[in-house]
Amino acid sequence: MLQIEDIIEKNGSDFELSKLFKAYIREYKTSLPELFTKNQGKDFLVHHTKQLDSIISLMYKTILRRVFGNYLPMRGSIPIAIVALGSYAREQLSVHSDVDMLIVYEKNEGYNTGLIIEKLFYLILDSGLKLGHRVHEVGDLFRASNEDITIKTSLIESRFVTGSNFTWHATAKELNRIRLYNQREFILSKIEEAQTRRKKYPNSMQPNIKESVGGLRDSNLIFWIAKTIYGITTLKDLTNKLYTEEEYKEYRVALELLFRVRTALHLIANKQEDRLLLEHIPEVSRMLGFSNQQKLASKVLEAQWRISNFTQIFVKKMARAYIVDFSYVSKFRHNRISKGIYELDGRVFASYNLTIQPINTLLEILVALPDKPYHFDAGFLNQFTYTKISYPLKSKTYTLLKELLKKRDMYCFLKLFYDSGVLDKLFLNFKKVLHLPQFDGYHSYPVDIHSIKSVEALENIKEPFIQNLYETFSPDEKLLLKVVTLFHDTGKGRRQDHSEVGAKLVVAIARKLKLKEEHIERCALLVRQHVTMSEVAFKENIHNEKTLYKFMSSIGDAKNLDLLYVLTYADINGVGGGVYSSFNSKLLHDLYISALEVTQNFERITDASKRANIEKRVQRLPEFGELPKILQSKLLSIESSLFFFKHTLLDIISIAVKANKMDKYDFTIETNGSLSIEIYRKIPLNIGFLLATLSRLDVASMEIFTLFDGVKYFKIEFIENIDSDEVMELEDIIKKAFDMSLHVQMRSVEINPDEVTIDCEHSLTHAEISIKTQNQRGLLAYIMECFEELNINIVTAKIHSTKHKVRDSFLMEKQNNICDNVDKIYELLTKKTIKRG
Repeated sequence: MLQIEDIIEKNGSDFELSKLFKAYIREYKTSLPELFTKNQGKDFLVHHTKQLDSIISLMYKTILRRVFGNYLPMRGSIPIAIVALGSYAREQLSVHSDVDMLIVYEKNEGYNTGLIIEKLFYLILDSGLKLGHRVHEVGDLFRASNEDITIKTSLIESRFVTGSNFTWHATAKELNRIRLYNQREFILSKIEEAQTRRKKYPNSMQPNIKESVGGLRDSNLIFWIAKTIYGITTLKDLTNKLYTEEEYKEYRVALELLFRVRTALHLIANKQEDRLLLEHIPEVSRMLGFSNQQKLASKVLEAQWRISNFTQIFVKKMARAYIVDFSYVSKFRHNRISKGIYELDGRVFASYNLTIQPINTLLEILVALPDKPYHFDAGFLNQFTYTKISYPLKSKTYTLLKELLKKRDMYCFLKLFYDSGVLDKLFLNFKKVLHLPQFDGYHSYPVDIHSIKSVEALENIKEPFIQNLYETFSPDEKLLLKVVTLFHDTGKGRRQDHSEVGAKLVVAIARKLKLKEEHIERCALLVRQHVTMSEVAFKENIHNEKTLYKFMSSIGDAKNLDLLYVLTYADINGVGGGVYSSFNSKLLHDLYISALEVTQNFERITDASKRANIEKRVQRLPEFGELPKILQSKLLSIESSLFFFKHTLLDIISIAVKANKMDKYDFTIETNGSLSIEIYRKIPLNIGFLLATLSRLDVASMEIFTLFDGVKYFKIEFIENIDSDEVMELEDIIKKAFDMSLHVQMRSVEINPDEVTIDCEHSLTHAEISIKTQNQRGLLAYIMECFEELNINIVTAKIHSTKHKVRDSFLMEKQNNICDNVDKIYELLTKKTIKRG
């Protein structure tokens, strides 16, 4: 103040004054983060408001001193009042919000009020305060308030800051007149305005603290309505008149958290930022003392739910006398459901005078409603919010919930349960996931809302093919699918795999709902596999046979596939707008059609399931964990399931390691017991030459597996053994077998056409050749020579021979149009021309 006086005494410039205030305001703002560590929530906002009051009062005093000099009259004699508006008036002004202010005056020939007001505005603006202002003569306030609802809104929550008490008293009379004028129109307009805003800013995991459903604007709404009707200065004045102390306390605790979060956001962003964006959550958590970021987000979502619920119920309770349409009275009488409860035009109403009904009574009312979508009035929301629910839930309650789940339109009831806060009380599975955010960059909603949105998508399928598929389900199948859709994510919020936890949880609720045991098993499987279809469709090659059989090994049968397809559609649509696109729709459809084809081959699905179990056991081995990640992926990518069936877990890892280290080729010879040869090769192997050269030895079995990186693995076991001095000779033979130009004169082999079977429909990518004939020396060498001549790539061979008979089968790749010329295979193997009809 001394510095200000010094400038005035020296007749300094307005610029010097504004510079002085600007420096003071800047210094004050830099102190706000420190102040926030000591005072948060409403305490911080009150302190901030009072500081602004003192700054503005000092500015006004400075202007008066500047204008009047040593002839300064009493401040109350000057007919000007400075009035706070909006959040500034409510002492809820955040750090970077505009300072909304009204300067009101009365005409008086003795004062140049226009000059005083003009100088004050220039000083405020030049000092750097963000000002939203209005200037009115006292007698003009009433007219101005009727021009725009926004003006009336700001005027009815005014607060005197400084100036003339006489002018403020005159202003207060006008403000009360404004408050009482045309209350019904104002109340209806504010409610309609709020409904529009709530649709524009729905629930989100990145909520707008000010505008979203349950945000500070909802808090403002209930204050505006209460102020208009009762003329109160704070909502606490209505405690034990409109709501209980406990209800008000819960609301205030929620509001306090939003105040803290919004202030933190403004301080972090150093600007007006009302959105709790993901990038701000770590710092907001730190500033508010939350060690768990997810818990902070969950608490904010819960607070917004609480404010939304409180606002909806008590705005309607206050305003019902103003918004009732008496022309509807007779309609209500004709549409009474029970005492105090009515249904009209798809909306269910309940009188606030009706005693809170038991939960089963309320559920019975819902069950009795015709099956169509409904909206629920705040009075009916009030019934569900304050109904008593005792535990354990009665069998009758579960029966009523089951009947609701059978309805075609269950979404509206789930939304009612969420809005009233009984979702987790009726369905205990939601206890851990209520208001639980999902920071995965994918979901737009917390778990509870996503689950409800998924049910909405299930009940409103837009894709004709999926809708037709859904209509083929029996009523019981539709029920189990709705149960799965509702509870598929309730295993989240724990350290374990949420699909596995969710599968256990859904079994418990399904039993409470008395689903059939067969359907309970399907529920558990569908929850356990609810992400499988989308992951396979979007991340894997869905035209690969191995992918399809592995997928179906997890799903089981065609009925589960049908149910999972519809579930996946609902789940993705419940994520958020625009996530389900024509592109992923096609991928899911293609996977469904391809998987449906393989469901006919139960044996292959069983093999795929067996393969998946072996893979899991391999992955649990310490030896597997020690492998480089890229080699782990290569090992699991080996196409042949037979490879996994025929080898021990450690052998699988050992073979993969050897294959990974190998250059062109490698081999080992084992002579303990009977002779065994193991060959790894990247370059071609003249297998016909090798077997023909060793034709004096009977082959007991032979394995051929394609591994990875172009490596092929051969293991040939013989019935007899060789002497130790023959090992070096055998090594030379194997090395020569990598020369594709070598050829051995084959013994005469006899195979009849009826002893050869070629199945080109074995799978999408492979055909199978089976040979059952007499055991002949050199038979296997002859067969392999034929395959080499026809450029047939054998990926797996099963060799079974006895003294008199052989039963061999070979899996070959469908390439070079080989299946268009099967006669050539028959002719070469049997040396006979085959004539086929």
